[in-house]
Amino acid sequence: MKKRRRLVATCLWLALAGLLFAPAAVQADPSALWNIVHGQCVPHEESAHNPAPCAKVDLSGGVRKGYALLKDINGVAQYLLIPTTHISGIEDPAILAPDAVNYWQAAWQARSLLDQRLHTTLPRDDVSLVINSAYGRTQNQFHIHIDCVRPEVRDALHANLNKIGVIWMPFPVALAGHHYLALRVNQDTLLGEDPFKVLANQVDDARNDMGKYTLVVVGMTFPDGSRGFVLLTDHASLLAGDRASGVQLQDHSCAFARKE
Repeated sequence: MKKRRRLVATCLWLALAGLLFAPAAVQADPSALWNIVHGQCVPHEESAHNPAPCAKVDLSGGVRKGYALLKDINGVAQYLLIPTTHISGIEDPAILAPDAVNYWQAAWQARSLLDQRLHTTLPRDDVSLVINSAYGRTQNQFHIHIDCVRPEVRDALHANLNKIGVIWMPFPVALAGHHYLALRVNQDTLLGEDPFKVLANQVDDARNDMGKYTLVVVGMTFPDGSRGFVLLTDHASLLAGDRASGVQLQDHSCAFARKE
């Protein structure tokens, strides 16, 4: 009888999870990004050195360690960084392997594509990189969103920089209605500082359940003039209806940049 009750409770939990965490665009093909990169961009780059429909395909480390940059259909300037090997997302063990590619550094370097689309040079504080949790995405191929940060998020980070240290701590202000942990990175680039490993190594239980987490990287100029980053993470919560979609902290209209 107890086993039956546990089974019923488990089924109800899974059903509720499906309702709360179902992707917003259930009609989307979850393999669309993989099909574009694997089926079009990589073959085009290999045969004719033309990555179309991607903006760039980097195969300097081979297909297993390569990546593509694709203009997202959403937003005026948003690009996606997509590995040229199949990686499901933040939960994939490949991202924590000793020889894992630091896709975050490649994504940060690719911010120049935003400048080209917007016909301006964005301050680093206006640029953000995001990967959603397994519950907050519609695609089953790893992708990092490269886009403008929401102005109110940028302003909240600047107003609370004195509360962000070099270990993960709760950020004092809710961002897009959710509570994040924040951490400061004191270097100009992400070389040697893979945010995935920073999360897995420093947040309790994250390594064992990476799929519940979202990661957000925002460029930052600190009050002393030094340059670095602020990392933000949130985890999916069934009861709170939180899908851990860090992309909510991005402004796909890049409104503030277009006003300048």
